[in-house]
Amino acid sequence: MHGETSEDRFFRELGGTCAELRQAFARHVGTSAHRVQVLLRLWREGETSHSDLRRALGVDGASITRLVKELEAEGLAGRRLDPADNRYTLAALTPAGERVAADLERSHQAYQRRLLDGVTAQEQEVVLRVLRRVRANVTGRESR
Repeated sequence: MHGETSEDRFFRELGGTCAELRQAFARHVGTSAHRVQVLLRLWREGETSHSDLRRALGVDGASITRLVKELEAEGLAGRRLDPADNRYTLAALTPAGERVAADLERSHQAYQRRLLDGVTAQEQEVVLRVLRRVRANVTGRESR
């Protein structure tokens, strides 16, 4: 039997942490991660095409359409054809959606502060440097 290397442990821990983080806040607020992502993306960026949402979230177009229609039915978002190219649908938050997204953003910021409790700014910087270096090694670019 072969033992686990330090690299194995590093990537297992990194992967597990990333997977848990993707779902943790959504569970915390009692909704789906994709719903949170759509609400916050529309709040931060304004009106956005379904295709841009699909790319940003890494899900299929039918899932985005279904999610935006749900938000629309709840009065949180509206949809319209893109006047520049009617093959595309644009989504935007309503005033009620803006309030929900702003509340989510405040909750998210507080949640992140709680997760980083006991982690110094210097420790965060070291982790960021390591992640940038690993990403640069993956993509073949120099880290920034």
